[in-house]
Amino acid sequence: MNKHIVYGVHVIDRMNKVPDVQQLFTEYGCNIKTRIGLHDVSEGFCAPGGVILLEMFGDENVCEELRNKLAALEGVEVQEMVFEHP
Repeated sequence: MNKHIVYGVHVIDRMNKVPDVQQLFTEYGCNIKTRIGLHDVSEGFCAPGGVILLEMFGDENVCEELRNKLAALEGVEVQEMVFEHP
């Protein structure tokens, strides 16, 4: 791939959506180069939602397939950043 593709995956109801999201991450694990999870947490509080950043690798069509499957899940929003390399 001659570009960097990064997905921002916003999960609204983290506790109930994690199994579906994790299943897709496992299925497409060979196309996920880096995964970073972000959510608000403090003593006595853990946010119900969160954002996961995915740096993608490999066939762009397969990466798009993952993006589309994630976006099709209720309570999950996906945004994409693409950085082209000349």
